[in-house]
Amino acid sequence: MKKLFNVKIDYESCKSCGICYWVCPTHTIVEGLLKSPKVVDEDKCIGCMQCVNLCPDFAVEVVQREMVSENG
Repeated sequence: MKKLFNVKIDYESCKSCGICYWVCPTHTIVEGLLKSPKVVDEDKCIGCMQCVNLCPDFAVEVVQREMVSENG
C-alpha cells in the first residue's frame, strides 16, 4: 500500500520565498508563475513534511488521504 497526500498552498499567506519547492525531494511543489509555488502532482508526495516544517509563513499543508494498492 502506498500512502497518498494532499498538498495545499495558502496563497494569501505565502510570500513566494521558494523554500517549499527548493526542499521538495519529489518535485511535487515546483516554481510557478512569479516564483510562487505550484503543486504539480500530489501523487508524487511522500509526506516528508519538509515544505510544512520549513515554510516561514505557515502556508503549506500536507494531509494524508486514502491509501491505495501499489499493484493498481
